[in-house]
Amino acid sequence: MPMLAGISWPDLLAPLVYLALWAGYAAVADDPARGRSTLMYRMHQYRAVWIRRMVQRDNRIVDTQIASLLSQNISFFASNTILIIGGLVAVLGARDQVLGVLTDIPWLTTTTTLLFEAKVLLLLVTFVYAFFKFTWAVRQFNYVAIMIGAAPAPAGDDDPALARFVERTAQVASRAADHSNKALRAYYFGLAALSWFVSAWLFMALTLWVVMVVWRREYRSATLAILGSTDEPIEGVASPLSSRR
Repeated sequence: MPMLAGISWPDLLAPLVYLALWAGYAAVADDPARGRSTLMYRMHQYRAVWIRRMVQRDNRIVDTQIASLLSQNISFFASNTILIIGGLVAVLGARDQVLGVLTDIPWLTTTTTLLFEAKVLLLLVTFVYAFFKFTWAVRQFNYVAIMIGAAPAPAGDDDPALARFVERTAQVASRAADHSNKALRAYYFGLAALSWFVSAWLFMALTLWVVMVVWRREYRSATLAILGSTDEPIEGVASPLSSRR
């Protein structure tokens, strides 16, 4: 098999396939035109219902608790991501010892020092990306909590100021959820990248499998079928909001 600096061509191709499939899926799934048929957009419509009903309540303790719970759930993932990043940095620091352990495992492909570092760095970049997305999502859910506290007094649905507030708050909440979704997507691809230590071919196959899984969950999941099509009206939403991000 042709080699370049001791690296086989499947190992050279695998990270390119990984990045191309991830970026390609993101470009399609995150396109606003296509996004209106996704589970994320349907949940955006439900967030609009939540905020619209929130402003009609005098007591908003439940609403602040919801925002706090959402923020806490994402903070949990952000904390775990820091541990993963620290572990990967430690693996790079103990490169020789880890390589010695890997060479003793018969079903793992042989790897050079350069290739091993490339595999770990790919995982490191993936989870650093996830960490930034999670932390930004946490901050935005904190902003949602502040906006709930600043919500105007109950008023009629025909109040234009109230309608603008509902739209802005729902969009900030949906942006937070969108960044959290992208971070979880990075986890899925990161788990596929782990298989590169086993085989470059397995790595590419699992990356394609991840794309199919996340696509199905966004466009063809049972949850989306239960919630209904994004074209179906939801009680409390007079019209769809202009954007989900």
